[in-house]
Amino acid sequence: MSGLRPVIYDHRVCANVIVAEDDEMQAELVRRYLEHEGHAVTVVGDGLAALAEVRHREPDLLVLDVMMPRADGLDVVRVLRAEHRELPVLMLTARSTEDDLLLGLDLGADDYMTKPYSPRELMARVRTLLRRSRRGGQDTGPAANQALRVGALIVDPDRHEVSVEGRSVDCTPGEFRILAAMATEPDRVFTRQRLLEELHGFDRYISFRTVDVHIMNLRKKIEPAPRRPARLLTVFGVGYKLTDPARNASRAS
Repeated sequence: MSGLRPVIYDHRVCANVIVAEDDEMQAELVRRYLEHEGHAVTVVGDGLAALAEVRHREPDLLVLDVMMPRADGLDVVRVLRAEHRELPVLMLTARSTEDDLLLGLDLGADDYMTKPYSPRELMARVRTLLRRSRRGGQDTGPAANQALRVGALIVDPDRHEVSVEGRSVDCTPGEFRILAAMATEPDRVFTRQRLLEELHGFDRYISFRTVDVHIMNLRKKIEPAPRRPARLLTVFGVGYKLTDPARNASRAS
């Protein structure tokens, strides 16, 4: 692999990674790049094998092709999230339509790359996901060890839990990142660009529509009347903000 360059390993993010890819050449390429960065890699060639290995090995990351035999990548993500497994999932897909990509994110994938892709960019995405997941259980600032409250809405970053009016709310990883970011600064208007950065950092392929889909899904989960939102508001021409409807009502009275 003459294209590989020496890297300075960050041993804090070296991880156990499962690569689920039925194209042997693609799988070998990804495996060699991951191992070059110091990761331990297990390669499987179909969706059912991917599920079995995740359950057996409890990996730090799953690199998952969408089009696979026995069970496709979307089914794998659906099952993993139904089992409440929160390992980061990076999807590789030849499907370039935005609806397909949004479906993967909506099911709970953390990031995606469309084929053909740059292996070095893939490694950058891997590093980002691993750092983000490692930070999840560590103190990252003043609010890291306390729940975030916006009226009756509670977001707990440490436990990755959301509740509203005492009712537990299941969120995908993308939805949770948006909600947690907005809950740190209630009533602040977040632009779509700012929320994209919370979701996928430097991803140049993803569009503002992804943010809108996450917001729409969150409203279904946290609003009494999703078509007339009171908590997660649109600021036309700017973006979105998270607010406390009870406090707003008392101010108005």
